[in-house]
Amino acid sequence: MERSRVLLVDAAPGALLGRELERLLGHGLAVTLNLRRVADGAGARAGWGGRVDFTDFDPFDEAALLAETVRDGLGHHAVKSRAGVPLRAAFLAGATRPGPAHPLRVIGRAGAGTDHVELAAAARHGVTVTHTPGSDADAVAEFALAQLLALTRGLRSYDEAAHRGEWRAASAPPEELSELTLGIVGPGRIGLALAGRASALGMEVQAFSRRPATTSAPAAPDLAPASASARDLTSASASAPDLASASASAPDLTPALASARDLAPESTPQPTPTPTPGPAPRPARSLPDLLATSDVVSLHLPLTPETRGLIGRAELALMRPGAILLNTARGGIVDEQALADALRDPAHPLAAAAVDTFEHEHAAFASPLFGLPNALLTPHVAGMTRTAMVTAALRCADHIAALLAGRPEGIPVVTA
Repeated sequence: MERSRVLLVDAAPGALLGRELERLLGHGLAVTLNLRRVADGAGARAGWGGRVDFTDFDPFDEAALLAETVRDGLGHHAVKSRAGVPLRAAFLAGATRPGPAHPLRVIGRAGAGTDHVELAAAARHGVTVTHTPGSDADAVAEFALAQLLALTRGLRSYDEAAHRGEWRAASAPPEELSELTLGIVGPGRIGLALAGRASALGMEVQAFSRRPATTSAPAAPDLAPASASARDLTSASASAPDLASASASAPDLTPALASARDLAPESTPQPTPTPTPGPAPRPARSLPDLLATSDVVSLHLPLTPETRGLIGRAELALMRPGAILLNTARGGIVDEQALADALRDPAHPLAAAAVDTFEHEHAAFASPLFGLPNALLTPHVAGMTRTAMVTAALRCADHIAALLAGRPEGIPVVTA
């Protein structure tokens, strides 16, 4: 029987590439590896030639992506990505049209969130969309905490002054975290992971959810990767869905050695472990109430038509004097121009912001926040820890294999 074909639009980085390829091959899948974002393409060809096929194209070029997906009239049953490559209606129509021997059936995202996929079009064309919710929850929660500490303690300004040879003392002593209230917008996996960490540091934590009663829901079953150690593959956390995503880093292409158990496909979905819950955040009555009563506001929501532009000029104006905004969710949730205008205005209550996700990212990266000293900007790297990326890559491989084999039970599937 012919093997199902999978196109790795952007593969896992570093030594993890070998583990991802072994996982997919261990499931009996035929793999085409895109080398465009692989640093050592020659090393990949030398290490994996004869076991996988190769291509090289810009995945953000829709025409090139479609051409490679249906190349030689064969097509691919599944496309896997991790950096949010847009998969819109035109691509989905082309990849599923009559003609290719193997029209597209599955899209897999190694990371949380599927706003890069036009879900309604996927449904129309019979394409199933899966991702790995919770795979980077701990990583993103840690990053948000790092943002909070960097801004509340002014680390960047001290660092810049010290590098200029200046011995700069604090103009006014900052408050400790235990004196501050953290407001979490979206108490899902990431939000609750951050809440537990903040509570452990003595912060008062409150949360606002757009859905009722979401502070401690059990996780949906998932295919836990069978291959790795507990350190590599511990799931990030569990509760209601969130959307944060992983992106790229420099690869090392030595194929990883794995035991037979490491490479054996899972036949039965395994539930994601649920961590011991910490103190539940105090529920906020409304978003305006949370904004007006929090010293730090951290966003942990999916980007949907309902959440796009959720934080605009009116919402920013409600915040406490000296407040800080953290965004590790999606750029479109915040009106970036309104945020930039607020940060430029010394009379505005918002004092600083840390932003890891933007409306326009990758090659189109642009933001009105550029150049603002009270805006801490990072290139969508909050979820990029080794454990998170191992978990996402191997779990995504398991999800794709299960869906292609007609075993959807326990697999997270996203619909419009």
